[in-house]
Amino acid sequence: MKVSPDAKIIVFSSIGFATQSKPIGSSDVINAVLSSDAKALDEVVVTALGQVRKKNTLSYAAQQVKGEELTQTRSSNAASALSGKVSGLQIIQGNAIGGSTNVVIRGNKSLIGNNQALFVVDGVPVDNSNNNSTNQQGGRGGYDYGNAAADINPDDIESVNVLKGAAASALYGSRGANGVIMITTKSRKSKGMGITINSGLTVGTIDKSTFPKYQTEYGAGYSSGYESGDGFLLIDVQGNGVKERVVPTSEDASYGAKFDPNLLVYQWDAFDPYSPNYKKKTPWVAAANNPSTFYETAISNNNNIIFDGASDKGAIKLGYTRSDDRGTLPNSKIIKNILNFGSTYQITDRLTASALANYSKVEGLGRYGSGYSGLNVNQNFRQWYQTNVDMMAQKDAYFRNKQNVTWNWSDPSSPEGLVAKYTDNYYWTRYQNYENDTRSRIFGNASLNYKATDWLNILGRVSLDTYNEFQEERVAVGSKGAASYARTDRSFNETNFDLIANFDKNVTKNLNLKALLGGNIRKSLLNSVFSTTNGGLIVPGLYSISNSVGAVAAPIERYEPREVDGFFGGATLTYNEFLTLEGTFRRDKSSTLPEGGNAYNYYSVAGSWLFSKQLKDKVDWISSGKLRVNYATVGNDAPWGSTKNVYTSQNLFGSSILFAYPFTTNNPSLKPEKTESSEIGLEMAFLDNRIGFDASYYLTKTKNQVIPVAVSAATGFTNTYVNAGVIRNNGVEVSLYGSPIKTQNFSWNINVNWTKNDSKVLELYNDSRNLQLASFQAGISVNATLGQPYGTIQGKDYVYNANGQKVIGADGYYKITSSTTNVIGNINPKWIGGIYNSFKYKNVSLGFLIDIRSGGNVWSLDQFYATYTGILPNTVGLNDLGNPVRNPVTDSGNSGGVILDGVTENGQVNTKRVVIDANSPTLPQSAFSYDASYVKLREATLTYSFPKAMISKWGPVKGIDLSVFGRNLWIIHKNLPYSDPEENLSSGNAQGIQSGAYPTTRTIGINAKLSF
Repeated sequence: MKVSPDAKIIVFSSIGFATQSKPIGSSDVINAVLSSDAKALDEVVVTALGQVRKKNTLSYAAQQVKGEELTQTRSSNAASALSGKVSGLQIIQGNAIGGSTNVVIRGNKSLIGNNQALFVVDGVPVDNSNNNSTNQQGGRGGYDYGNAAADINPDDIESVNVLKGAAASALYGSRGANGVIMITTKSRKSKGMGITINSGLTVGTIDKSTFPKYQTEYGAGYSSGYESGDGFLLIDVQGNGVKERVVPTSEDASYGAKFDPNLLVYQWDAFDPYSPNYKKKTPWVAAANNPSTFYETAISNNNNIIFDGASDKGAIKLGYTRSDDRGTLPNSKIIKNILNFGSTYQITDRLTASALANYSKVEGLGRYGSGYSGLNVNQNFRQWYQTNVDMMAQKDAYFRNKQNVTWNWSDPSSPEGLVAKYTDNYYWTRYQNYENDTRSRIFGNASLNYKATDWLNILGRVSLDTYNEFQEERVAVGSKGAASYARTDRSFNETNFDLIANFDKNVTKNLNLKALLGGNIRKSLLNSVFSTTNGGLIVPGLYSISNSVGAVAAPIERYEPREVDGFFGGATLTYNEFLTLEGTFRRDKSSTLPEGGNAYNYYSVAGSWLFSKQLKDKVDWISSGKLRVNYATVGNDAPWGSTKNVYTSQNLFGSSILFAYPFTTNNPSLKPEKTESSEIGLEMAFLDNRIGFDASYYLTKTKNQVIPVAVSAATGFTNTYVNAGVIRNNGVEVSLYGSPIKTQNFSWNINVNWTKNDSKVLELYNDSRNLQLASFQAGISVNATLGQPYGTIQGKDYVYNANGQKVIGADGYYKITSSTTNVIGNINPKWIGGIYNSFKYKNVSLGFLIDIRSGGNVWSLDQFYATYTGILPNTVGLNDLGNPVRNPVTDSGNSGGVILDGVTENGQVNTKRVVIDANSPTLPQSAFSYDASYVKLREATLTYSFPKAMISKWGPVKGIDLSVFGRNLWIIHKNLPYSDPEENLSSGNAQGIQSGAYPTTRTIGINAKLSF
């Protein structure tokens, strides 16, 4: 390097490292070792198509999260670890092992289409499909197989940059309309070789505040005296002609006889020949072991090792991660094995080659059954249950002979009746009626970057994302219902070809121009086959399609090739590093749109003003200040197969082969969807960057949406696809940071994220006022309702008078609407936020995250049915007279029952006392729509880092960090009883419904990180 003879100091700088100055002496060699600088990292971000930009020149909202913030609690899911850490980003995560995570940025923009953010890893778009069945997503049973983006290895992430608005993500084409999660993986920044080892162990137990508490006063029955007159059957159990009291085992409710420890009765285990209580009477008492004892201690271990090295010519990285997660349900586990490889090599001074490859294999066993299904144990635990059933007795009954010995005998008076009426033994369900699945995946890219001049380089890149899935589901012979076996074989492949020219030149002393011009070809193929048996299995325990009792129906096959070709360009002008003007343009051509109308354009314009540059000599307490504004449009194509009708195979009619059109006719005149987005933002920092904020206001409208609408059945169809509908999202995001205390030995840093998004459905098709997104049991639906926020929950409601008072009928019970289209809630929060505090004293650091949701609703099928079946504490207790509410209603002071709060139809205060039992009229669905707010201690970490002076004596050891951590440690506040308001059925648009909800798992773990 040549320097001026007058130079006294040489300055070393690099992105992500602290700048260092060295005096120029007489030596020809000057060595400098740069240290990592978090503050410097915050000043640069990776934006669309991998461009590295200084944050102070960006004209749109982008927020960065460091990789270490995602792995502090050793989560194996990178998406769920983002919860509460980014403004504008809403994460909804279920409690099932390996369950799906809903990732939405700035609200739902599409009525029925995909609203999930796009994941991009080192330039590779990564498929994040949810392949759960329609029944599963609608709460009708199935398994939650999670999102495909769960294959991303959190241990390999260096940083995550969230591009929130269309202006930030427009260059990614139609998939960027929902925002982009940009992930940059780890790579070595300095010369030499290194090894990093991370090893963690986590244990978890259910949070009992998210699981039912059971009433312990009454047992099995439906408010009937039965044959005994006091709540029991009368059966000759001993065969001696004497009929004795037997629990009504066929009933799945707890509105039965009052418990009495002095009363001996025959219970379900008296009819199990292998039970120690066979033909024995036992005390009529509440179970000592309720369903909470069915859950086990979850154990997870996560081990990661990374080898990396770098030289003047290039760098290489090889990592391996294995995680073993055992869930809280018996016989449940997920094993992940992940290999990560990355390399760059400078072939010549102008040509650099790079390659990235990630291989993962995920093996699941015993994922949790979901929704209203016997495969979901919580369908019983939360809805249909007898409080006299002891869970450990059920466990012993199964493991004695591994038979389906249930408490729910259909008719214990005869041997033929000793089969399950509704409910299998829960351990039989978990160990016999289970699923297993595997997914093998490779994603990565290879590229060549040619530096044509100092200001022009050309990048050629090929990216690949491909995986194969295999899923098996079984119901064993001997279960309630027909035995069955089903299998799904699915493959996905996406290949992207990119050619991009990047231009970066100082046009004048004060004016810099950055520009790009490129093209992209995206080809994808989804291929799947689903097959299932019919009418049972011939041979018990043999799970094969060919083992079907009946003729096997035609398999459901999908073959969906797709291609999108596009070209794009962009330019950014920066004047004197304080004024920035930029614009982008992209044109795509999609195979899913009609020929002749399958091309669509989108563009963005943006500008920013770093006004603090003009104030730096006048207002010294302002460290930086930037105003930004942008506008963008983004197009989107149609769902695959929505422009042409095709025949589908039907079941054989005798020996005849049948094909038929689908019920929904496609539309050869569809147009692309269009999203318009505008944003204004202000970023400021004060007191030498000790405190600062980033605030944005945004407005988006999505038009020409592709939706199905009803048509006359006389056409031969029930629906057709049309372009219709407009959704508006507008909101405010604020990110605050501060360092209240910062001394040589102690520091306190705080980060706050806050988001308020308001959505509204502005238009539907013609005069339609409602579009149903999904329907659920009990007449509940989630909808796009005209003039309402996206995602209204509809169902039956109370009848109110003109004064807003609930009306009581002549029978003393609430009057209920006959219509199920009343809006009784909506799925959207009023606002969401997160507060992260970190403290550091010398080598000890403590951090914790408070995650907050305010408002919105969740509707609980569990509470709806549990009230009807009498299993919860709110169905017992004392009334206003001090008597048990379940006592008969009389005219005396010993009367049971309650007086419901409300007025009669003539407006008088209700005074009629009514019975509360299994035969009482049910409450309306609106009574079970709850405020979904919560405040959670989401995570906490305590870390001790060994002093550098100490480990410098330990040979190759460069660092040792020991940590204790926890996740989902405490739900500080919630309004939904006996459940976690965040629990969901699946990712997707239809949120806000719980059916057979799983309790939250509270985890605590330890971790050791060693660097060499």
